[in-house]
Amino acid sequence: MPVKKTAKKTTKKAAPKKPAAKKPAAKKTTATKKKAAPKKKAAPKKKAAPKKKAAPKKKAAPKKKAAPKKKAAPKKKAAPKKKVAAKKPAKKKTARKASPALMKPVNPDSTLGAIVGDKAMPRAQITKKLWDYIKKNNLQDQTNRRMINADDKLKAVFGGKAKVNMFEMTKLVSKHIKS
Repeated sequence: MPVKKTAKKTTKKAAPKKPAAKKPAAKKTTATKKKAAPKKKAAPKKKAAPKKKAAPKKKAAPKKKAAPKKKAAPKKKAAPKKKVAAKKPAKKKTARKASPALMKPVNPDSTLGAIVGDKAMPRAQITKKLWDYIKKNNLQDQTNRRMINADDKLKAVFGGKAKVNMFEMTKLVSKHIKS
């Protein structure tokens, strides 16, 4: 009777890793020894500055026991990476557009019209013509450039004030503008 061989499942255990073997040091060959060159005499040493006393060393603090390691949180699956489109060339910067409210033509009344003109024009144009009038007639105060000294025409626009701050001026001028 022939003997039947039965297949047994065998599990192989991982063999322990062996430490790497050290290579033997290379032997030094004894060649003919050369004579060392004669040493040069050293220059006389300068006296060193007196050394400061070192501070006494502090005792090392006792080592603390390491805290037990916490289990790491389960890792989240990374979101699929999106394909990055090729960079488009940068757009050319266009000149800044003025606000449509400033470009809307308005009508100055008769007192303001004596300085800037009676035709309808944008607010920015009215302010520009008003400043042209101030500079032409040298009405800006010499010591404080923010103040405007009003002449007869400007006194009517400024409500009878002889000196007006340039920031207050815009507020007073807006009262003489009809939309």
